[in-house]
Amino acid sequence: MIEQLEQRHYAKHRYDDAMSSSHLDSYIDSLDGAKMFFVSADIAEFEQYRNAMDDQLHEGNLEAGFAIFNRFQQHLEERLDQVVTRLPDLVATMDFSVDETIPLEVDDWDWAASQQELDDRWRKRLKNEVLSLKLADKPADEIAPTLEKRYSSQLKRIRQYNNQDVFQIYANSLTELYDPHTNYLSPRRSENFNINMSLSLEGIGAVLQQEDEYTKVARLVAKGPADKQGELQPSDRIVAVGQGADGELQDVIGWRLDEVVELIRGPKDSTVRLEIIPASSKTDEHKVVTIVRNTVKLEEQAAQKKILEIPAGGDNVKVGVIELPAFYIDFEAMRRGDKDYKSTTRDVKKLLDELQAEGVEGIVVDLRNNGGGSLQEANELTGLFIEYGPTVQIRHSSRRVWRDGKRLRSTYYDGPLVVLINRLSASASEIFAGAIQDYQRGIIVGDRSFGKGTVQTLIPLTEGQLKITESKFYRISGESTQHRGVVPDVTFPALYDHDEIGESSLDHALNWDQINPVRHQRYNDLSSVVPRVTARFVERSAGNPDFVYLEDQVELARQTREITELPLNEAARIALRESQEQKALLIENKRRKALGKPLLDSLEDDEHDLDGDGLAEADGDEISVDDADEDQDDVLLTEAGNILADMLVMTRHSFAVNTPAAASK
Repeated sequence: MIEQLEQRHYAKHRYDDAMSSSHLDSYIDSLDGAKMFFVSADIAEFEQYRNAMDDQLHEGNLEAGFAIFNRFQQHLEERLDQVVTRLPDLVATMDFSVDETIPLEVDDWDWAASQQELDDRWRKRLKNEVLSLKLADKPADEIAPTLEKRYSSQLKRIRQYNNQDVFQIYANSLTELYDPHTNYLSPRRSENFNINMSLSLEGIGAVLQQEDEYTKVARLVAKGPADKQGELQPSDRIVAVGQGADGELQDVIGWRLDEVVELIRGPKDSTVRLEIIPASSKTDEHKVVTIVRNTVKLEEQAAQKKILEIPAGGDNVKVGVIELPAFYIDFEAMRRGDKDYKSTTRDVKKLLDELQAEGVEGIVVDLRNNGGGSLQEANELTGLFIEYGPTVQIRHSSRRVWRDGKRLRSTYYDGPLVVLINRLSASASEIFAGAIQDYQRGIIVGDRSFGKGTVQTLIPLTEGQLKITESKFYRISGESTQHRGVVPDVTFPALYDHDEIGESSLDHALNWDQINPVRHQRYNDLSSVVPRVTARFVERSAGNPDFVYLEDQVELARQTREITELPLNEAARIALRESQEQKALLIENKRRKALGKPLLDSLEDDEHDLDGDGLAEADGDEISVDDADEDQDDVLLTEAGNILADMLVMTRHSFAVNTPAAASK
């Protein structure tokens, strides 16, 4: 494994004393990131391995990994045995009138100097968990049994760990120093499920990740069951899983990621219930989401079209919208020689022709929440909007660079173009959006994209597999899409927290960098247009109640992120929660007043009301669009249409929108 990492990983890191030191810190953090089991004396003892782990592992010696784990297991078993035994008495004596707090972030904590200091951390932790359950309306007589069951389950699982499980933790604490997408897969993990934990096959259509003791939603698969159901959001934390419409909710805090995935998976058309803590909640809000498991169907991810009527200069401008949830291709049908196999490019070409025949004056390509897919289709799709030329550069760990794109001159759509992206637009979406921006074929609007600009390869090992980052994507401008993503020309409010979602939020993500650009055509000079459409956007959004609402939601989410500790005094905790709810209510009523709608007494009065604007009640960072009603307005999409209309008015002399019969240039 180390040989493959040193020779084939893009970063070209050597596993030396410096990396051994980082590996020690990473391994300890992966075992006890919350600093609740080890004390400073343990950490001092582990210092003997700081510059020795590289020497040991090059020789296949796992002494350090198992010695540290065994100490961790010893402390964990002792602590959880004590917690489970004493929990009923501890709960009975808790005083929630005392003024004390518990920090939300432990990164700056020192290791406990003594068991007494560790005991106090556990006292506050248990008190916080009891208070959270109490304020989430858990019956008093069920609180202690719920926590007993949670910690008994963690104790049982740690006792079931085998040498493969320990090695997987030890190995991944090293591989993830190279980058977050490089992972070791144990034999069991290799056989059972994909490293990305995608539940798109007979599941809910979500990608999950581990964060401390929680299972967190990283992203949703476009048009998957969870996406269509609409309540689950990126960064939500899953605390319990129940089977069927009324099966018992099983607490999964502290569970391993693969175990949670197995619970969530299940047969098509069966029901799973997830108890979640919403992404924005720093108090005690819990919510149960019911999802019917299904497969993600290719036809449901297919490109779709609609037309917006945008007022501009006294007239209405017809703007064609192409919504693209994924970059898909039916490889199996293509290999069979099926002439009508489905692909992104084929579907979009057909929709382009139809929209032009219907008299649209410009096109918006909506790539929000598009997590990528086929690189081939990203290149082919770009070819529908340029005459010919490269689309992407791929640089291998050998430093060899090759280019892909449209090699032959052919017809293309050359009318006004806007591409709408958000923080969940990733990979192939970023290649397409970056190429459109570099060729100056259109204006990119929205939020900065995800920043996933790396390519992974699976390498078989003697035991298990290694998923390793071997290449990196670069735009034709020479800029990487990695880490930074695609920065829009016109920036909309950031509905997703960049510190929680996106490549830059991941530890040890590879940096943004540049290579040599490729000579390419620039179809328009948008340098003078972008400032003018931006000025109009700012002026327009300042008076748009829905846009002001989005900006207020973003500001509330920012304020929530600044909360660094929670009160353990019940009255203070309730006051904090009510303060957050009151702020959200004020934002909602500010919008309602501007729209001439009746004000609400509480957010519960309007939990499922979309008010005809397509904006569901937001849980702070995220604002959901109801896909079930295509007639609902979408303020961000409408604004993308407004920007296209502005661009059309400003550049009408330089654009000649092709008809299907005369689409060459």
